[in-house]
Amino acid sequence: MLGARLQKQDASKKQRNMKSYKQLFSRFLQSNPNRLHFAAHSHHFWPDCSFDAHAQAWLDAATKVDDKWGTIFSDVLPEAQGHVARQLGLPDPSTIVFAPNTHEFVVRLFSCLPVQGSPSAKPRILCSDGEFHSFHRQRRRWQEAGLAEVEVIAVEPGESVGADVGPDVGPDVGARFLHAARAGQHDMVFLSHVFFNSGYVVDILEELCDLLRERSTLLVIDGYHAFMALPTNLSAIADKAFYIAGGYKYAMAGEGACFMHCPPGIAKSPVNTGWFAGFGALEQSGDVPVAYADDGMRFAGATFDVSGLYRFNAVQRMLAAEGLEIRTIHEHVRSLQSQFLAGLNTRGIELGTLVPGPEQADRGHFLTFVSTRAPELCAELARREVATDVRGDRLRFGFAIYQDPEDVEQLLQRLQGL
Repeated sequence: MLGARLQKQDASKKQRNMKSYKQLFSRFLQSNPNRLHFAAHSHHFWPDCSFDAHAQAWLDAATKVDDKWGTIFSDVLPEAQGHVARQLGLPDPSTIVFAPNTHEFVVRLFSCLPVQGSPSAKPRILCSDGEFHSFHRQRRRWQEAGLAEVEVIAVEPGESVGADVGPDVGPDVGARFLHAARAGQHDMVFLSHVFFNSGYVVDILEELCDLLRERSTLLVIDGYHAFMALPTNLSAIADKAFYIAGGYKYAMAGEGACFMHCPPGIAKSPVNTGWFAGFGALEQSGDVPVAYADDGMRFAGATFDVSGLYRFNAVQRMLAAEGLEIRTIHEHVRSLQSQFLAGLNTRGIELGTLVPGPEQADRGHFLTFVSTRAPELCAELARREVATDVRGDRLRFGFAIYQDPEDVEQLLQRLQGL
């Protein structure tokens, strides 16, 4: 008992000494001082440095007009590619391509899938039932339209919606997913690094990549809830796995700054293509085959608003100047999460069942509680000026570096009497 009490005292002391980063987000914080924003997993606050960066995008357009694209392709895009490669441990920044949203990449990847044998054959896709709405909706529509066969593995045991993966595989989604990938001949395997509706972290990426490396299967990792939240090194799978993420959440850059890492030599000519994918062949005409870039730009689309990349670069520069590494951000968030869970327990506040459970060694930057009252709780919290969000029966609390222990204490106070 004494040991547990001392452990709590150490944790409390650590929280009191925690560095605050609120000064980096003063514009967002001052816009509504009474709001407690615990939805960073949904729409992360933008740092102050992004304001000037957004203005710079406008100024470049005003002063250079059409010539702004020279600056974008020679300066803005290469800088952004370098930041992504550095944060993910990728060996070559040129494998990175940008788009306004990740859905563009999903449909472009699908256009690469082969149709084996007869004209009626369909590409086979393996995924989980915990993928984000954009992919979930799209793959269901492919099924409805008869364009694909999809095998779906349940993230949580007892909710199997796909093929029988066998009683001996166990309850862990990673093991069940590997079993399905090993048994099936799939054209695409799509899996989240961190599941959006629970925060569960998948730890089978390298094993999955090794399994599929000698196959023609497209391996696609949705990294949106991992990028800039969990320390991630993709160097071991950079030659096989496509990795999709963006700036809207933990990269703090807002909309329009999504990216994909494209392994060299795989899926060289997507059918769904835009003119940026062959920027060096604009004069091409006649019956010459459609040309593609050799690097990640082969998956580029067409003209888009690049202001998100200006913001993304500014945020990355700010993090470097502050000495803020992803590991530091992750530890900050984990400390706040621990404080919150301990406070719920101390005050006897019931929000539902925590998923994944407290025994989970690591999780994303949000806490998920399953309850039939989740929509009601979310609405009541909004009335108390606490921003959270709800997905069905799941109430989610997102944590970030613009919060400190005092914010968590205020949150616990506002939760009293729910």
